[in-house]
Amino acid sequence: MNCPILNLFAKCSCSGVVICRFCVQLTIVVIAIAFGGLVAWKPKKVIETQIALYRPFNWKIEPISMEKEIRNTRIMGLVVLVLGILSLACILLI
Repeated sequence: MNCPILNLFAKCSCSGVVICRFCVQLTIVVIAIAFGGLVAWKPKKVIETQIALYRPFNWKIEPISMEKEIRNTRIMGLVVLVLGILSLACILLI
């Protein structure tokens, strides 16, 4: 079985100026995994941050049911996390 870390370096073809497609895909997948984990782990904090970001634009965002919003946000984070992990597996295996 091949080591995935060594496989990463074999697939990378970055030069000094141009970033290869593999590294761009890997970066996007890592960001998706981090974002999905954050949303699944702290959904209430993410919702509060979204409300705070919209406040300067004079938009008032308020969920009808905070419990449902937290549950749905956690599910969304888990879906993004799972899709990120599956994407990482596809990138490393193909």
